[in-house]
Amino acid sequence: MLNLLRVSGFALIDEVEVPLGPGLTVITGETGAGKSILVEALGLLRGSRASAEMIRAGCDEARVEAVFELPAGWEVRERLLAEGRAVEDGLVVRRAVARSGRGRIHLGGSLASAADLAASVGKLVDITSQHDQHLLTDADSQLAILDAFAGNSVALVEVREAYQALSDARAELASFDADARARAEREDLLRFQLSELEQAEIQPGEDDVLRAERERTKGAEKFLAACSRGEEVLYSSDDAVSGRIAGVAREIAALAQLDPALLPVVETLRSAQAQVEDSAGELGRYASSIRFDPERLTEIEERLFLIGRLIRKHGGSVAAAIERREAISRELAALGSFEEGLAARKAAVEVAMKRMTALCEQISEQRRKAARVLGRRMDETLRDLGLAGARVPIAVEDRDEPGPRGKDRVRFLFAPNRGEEPRPLDRIASGGELSRVMLAVKQALAKEDEALTYVFDEVDSGVGGGTAEVIGRMLKSTAAHRQVLVVTHLPQIAAFADHHISVTKETSKGRTTIHVAVLTGAERGDEIARMLGGSSPSPEAAAHADEMLRRARS
Repeated sequence: MLNLLRVSGFALIDEVEVPLGPGLTVITGETGAGKSILVEALGLLRGSRASAEMIRAGCDEARVEAVFELPAGWEVRERLLAEGRAVEDGLVVRRAVARSGRGRIHLGGSLASAADLAASVGKLVDITSQHDQHLLTDADSQLAILDAFAGNSVALVEVREAYQALSDARAELASFDADARARAEREDLLRFQLSELEQAEIQPGEDDVLRAERERTKGAEKFLAACSRGEEVLYSSDDAVSGRIAGVAREIAALAQLDPALLPVVETLRSAQAQVEDSAGELGRYASSIRFDPERLTEIEERLFLIGRLIRKHGGSVAAAIERREAISRELAALGSFEEGLAARKAAVEVAMKRMTALCEQISEQRRKAARVLGRRMDETLRDLGLAGARVPIAVEDRDEPGPRGKDRVRFLFAPNRGEEPRPLDRIASGGELSRVMLAVKQALAKEDEALTYVFDEVDSGVGGGTAEVIGRMLKSTAAHRQVLVVTHLPQIAAFADHHISVTKETSKGRTTIHVAVLTGAERGDEIARMLGGSSPSPEAAAHADEMLRRARS
């Protein structure tokens, strides 16, 4: 629960410290005294948006601090402990709003963000204002109320996960299937390109070989003449180089018998003769292989033209064209599995839809059961609140398409009098009736709710007299399960308080300041008498106040 609230430099507050205890605490004061400013300050600790306009004139910053006592095993407490925050001696929360715009937040001894406050303090403190009564008519809020009463938190996580899985599966199928026509066109193009490349049967280095053959074929006569003349000069003519080298070698060999120093020269000449004769033989064989074949030349030109056209389309070289042929084969193999991929994705959508449907049916059944029980409880509470014939049936309707919270649409209906047909709450309920329905909801959720502290900011508008007393008793009953803070202008409600806080506004030297005081004993009677009879209550009002306090205690 909330043990202490300290506010400084906020709105019209210089500095106040409000000790709080268990049970029911009422905050009273004249209209315009600033009672709701304390609620606004508490809202900052719940992560609400901060603004420099909140800072009191003449102050550099506004500060709001609170100390919470968290029961062992409470979900928020365990999570904060896991984050390494200090909670053993109470959770200390501080928030400062600076004019510079750079605020500071401390949560459990460590720096934090507004989102951290919303995730922790936002779950510990539930604030209900007159504005929130209109949220009661919102379809999403009505669904959230029913789920909270049904205890569907775990089921909702499963439904959200199943919905996400279904959405992902549908998106994957849509993406895979959207380009089916483009895939078909792509496949036709690839098959044509692969057919061209496979029919061409291009081999590595083939273009270089063909160009060399083309040059030989085109210059056959020149090649033949040169090779034949070379063979003749080197070997076959009477005055051939080979013979002349042989003659020199014989002559030097004879001299080498007289002078061995010439023997290396003889060996070199004989080696040169052998090389010349080998070269002449190669030229002769090459010359004999040369043929001028116009048909072969045409074939070579056509083949080179085909290879040139294909390599221009597929990378600029024979190697690139061959690699492209292999790449096309691999891509076609992948495209060939399109039908299998499509079938697999359709099956994934079907599996996800079956799971989503099953979970939706389960949570719908839980909601229908909870709706009957919640409706009966609210009817009983409304009877206590002076709406004897009122009913709040809760309709759980099936939608065609599931969403992240299931397939149900929840509607709170309202029949203010016996014999009337229930109609949507937002269409026929008055402000006073909405206030009582809101209180009935909080009464029904008090045992199951995660919040430790309920704050009601003037939600008792539109009621009075005996109904106000019943509301007071109800708030007292709710306070048996949760700490309850109520900003009220009704003395009938204030009389039931375990703790009473008075808010007053004073002006001194042209400056207005809000003061907060904890009332005890006779001070409570005086404040309730003021609420009954104005700033100068009569003895009758004082007596009436004492009687109200006595009846509330009894």
